[in-house]
Amino acid sequence: MVMKKFGYIFVLLALTCKVLIAGDTVKLHILIIGAHPDDAEDACGTAALFVAAGHQVKLVSVTNGDAGHQTMGGGELMRRRAGEAKRSGEILGVEYQILDNHDGELLPTLENRRKIIRLIREFNSDIVICPRLNDYHPDHRNTAQLVLDAAYMVTVPNICPETPVLRKNPVFLFTSDSFTKPIPFKPDVVVGIDETIEKKIDMYDCHESQMYEWLPWNMGIIDQVPKGKVERREWMAKFRREEASQIANNFREKLIDLYGKDKGLKIKYAEAFEDSEYGTRLDKENIPSLFPFVH
Repeated sequence: MVMKKFGYIFVLLALTCKVLIAGDTVKLHILIIGAHPDDAEDACGTAALFVAAGHQVKLVSVTNGDAGHQTMGGGELMRRRAGEAKRSGEILGVEYQILDNHDGELLPTLENRRKIIRLIREFNSDIVICPRLNDYHPDHRNTAQLVLDAAYMVTVPNICPETPVLRKNPVFLFTSDSFTKPIPFKPDVVVGIDETIEKKIDMYDCHESQMYEWLPWNMGIIDQVPKGKVERREWMAKFRREEASQIANNFREKLIDLYGKDKGLKIKYAEAFEDSEYGTRLDKENIPSLFPFVH
């Protein structure tokens, strides 16, 4: 009986160790790639959920943002936006890397493709998120092109051989947008972000040069920006909450499909992602493991 009891204990310990090891191996690495400092924030309600669940997230801007302002530019603006991105990343508790490409001049060159390949490999990415190809801004379009051009190449050992090749191709996903030509955005996963929407807004709030200066000026509403810090955050937050609410309402059926009717109907704010058809495909079978908080 004693030996039998010890045998049971040994089996239990072995199973416990296996679970702990498995727990270590399921830590996901999510790489969010935007064209400019403040673009990756589009997916940061979801990113905050990943971080809270113990997964690794990294934010990347492919350009340094040195042109996005009405009165300043060049090195001065680049340094300012780098500081804003750093503070935004700190709110999430992640690294925010900025590549050395000029704002408004990004091209899908071989050199830039190699940079993206190395980034994806070095982070050991499981999920890579980027904008879609059809977008108003050439930097956004070319960021998407660079990521898609790198998607297969991250598995080819003779490409960028100095960086260890990935043996499993990541899932490559697009963030949502409202463009309809040549084809509208169609989500494969919609994530409820009610519990992280304010953190996402806090991250946007770090980008003062964009949220309260450049974008309002470019949109012709600079006179509407409040002077006080608290007031202007709330002014900007209304736009961001409306944006996230519209995503939830537009894709309510997908939320119900993923979360169930009771929870899916209650979600107020959401982010949506579309499978790019590159890399590992996103499907109903792997969504629970890749988005473990979607249920």
